[in-house]
Amino acid sequence: MAERAAAGSRRAAILRAAAGLFAARGYHGASIEDLGRAVGTTGPALYRHFPGKEALLAAMLLEVSERLAEQGERVVAGAAGPEEALEGLLRGHIAFALGEPALITVHDRELDNVPEPERRRIRRLQRGYAEEWVGVLARLRPARGRLALRAAVHAAFGLLNSTPHSAGELAPDAMAELLFRMGRAALLVDEGE
Repeated sequence: MAERAAAGSRRAAILRAAAGLFAARGYHGASIEDLGRAVGTTGPALYRHFPGKEALLAAMLLEVSERLAEQGERVVAGAAGPEEALEGLLRGHIAFALGEPALITVHDRELDNVPEPERRRIRRLQRGYAEEWVGVLARLRPARGRLALRAAVHAAFGLLNSTPHSAGELAPDAMAELLFRMGRAALLVDEGE
């Protein structure tokens, strides 16, 4: 059991280091040796955890997509109503965006380097996550069509996922509150406004 926990911890450290390197240098700009050095080992030692750099990238983006999808389902299922669900979705996504901006950068730049089967799975998870948001908005704005709601959700994701460019300008709590207010306003705006 302890051995499995250590391997999981090592794997998580590798994924974090890879996210930072891929965000800073790009997928093609970071070698397997660079990745190994970033976690205090050799590049070839990483093959115990991942069959290659492509698999590492796929695992990184799958893990974050699964985590967000599960978090979205949990928030919506546990909320007392759509207002509480929206607040939970926003706060959860903002915590992710402020806490892991490198993953946002890697996703934006490098998804095309993920092999097709894993890329399809990532996209499917992301669609499911977005649909959790659309379902909540449909309860809050029943007169709006699902296409408009989906467009609003994706626009809000663009705002919330701007943290690689905007984080650090304000204190984290102030930035989180600003993103919350802006995200909520963007999602709930009436089309006639």
